[in-house]
Amino acid sequence: MSKNYDKFRQQRLGGSRWVDKYAIGELDFKDENSHKRDDHDNEPWKAFQYVSFGSGSSGNCSFLGNENGGVLIDAGIDPEHVYRDLEANGIKLSKVKGILLTHDHADHIRYAYKIVRENKHMRIYCTPRLMGGLLRHHNVSRRIKDYQVSIFKEIPFFLAGMKITAFDTSHDAIDNMGFSFEAGGKHFVVATDMGVITERAAHYMQQANYLMIESNYDRTMLDTGKYPEYLKARVRGAKGHLDNEVAAQFVASNYHDGLKWVFLCHLSNDNNTPDVALQAMMRALKERGVSVGDGSFAPIEREKDIQVYALPRYDTSTWFVLED
Repeated sequence: MSKNYDKFRQQRLGGSRWVDKYAIGELDFKDENSHKRDDHDNEPWKAFQYVSFGSGSSGNCSFLGNENGGVLIDAGIDPEHVYRDLEANGIKLSKVKGILLTHDHADHIRYAYKIVRENKHMRIYCTPRLMGGLLRHHNVSRRIKDYQVSIFKEIPFFLAGMKITAFDTSHDAIDNMGFSFEAGGKHFVVATDMGVITERAAHYMQQANYLMIESNYDRTMLDTGKYPEYLKARVRGAKGHLDNEVAAQFVASNYHDGLKWVFLCHLSNDNNTPDVALQAMMRALKERGVSVGDGSFAPIEREKDIQVYALPRYDTSTWFVLED
């Protein structure tokens, strides 16, 4: 590695004592299979395993990885709930490498410091701007920075056997982002909390084999519902949340044979229902001529072109082993 690049890396990532161990380096980009170099899991990648522990404005957290371990995406769910369900499905906490934060709203970061404080091997992966917003806007110990590993949008890094790329999303928080995960020749893409689908978000979402996409509200339910007008405007805005129909039309318009699962996330408790969101997505896909399964793994459903599943708001979802 050149001295100039090393200097640049230090400037970008700062002087944290974790830099040397976790920083992105030139060698990381030379081999598409270099994610196998993770010092905790050298086994060949099998199938993605995915579970949501809760999805909505009450709290968000999910696990993505495989049987060797993985990462948490956001940390807005009671850790005891998360720990219990990970252990019940054979994932030891020692195998969870860290927490990736999508943005700094409380329902996504509420328990981040508690989790890393209790599991000192874990790190929090987010941009410096996101960490700055978290410290400014939330009552959290400044010691949380001791656990931060700085990442940057559209600069890949490798963790838990996966190549991970953060990308920009449109929401009214600090430095919002989605994530693209690549492993075993498959792409899992997370895109939550966004008022519109930006060009860069679409770029990554269009590559997905498995897509977790926000389907927050039904427009009629929102317009006629009990929210005050300023809040309705915020939800409908370009930095608010995603309409069921917008999410459905995007997926249907960009459907390809490799897209096998769609997970609907962050459904509104007041302006949506799982059935309404599912029907919007299924209707759009069927109009495209795509057969849609209900994600139940029943033999007749597995034969369908694509599976669609609405993530529960308060409960743990099915534990998905995504082998197509």
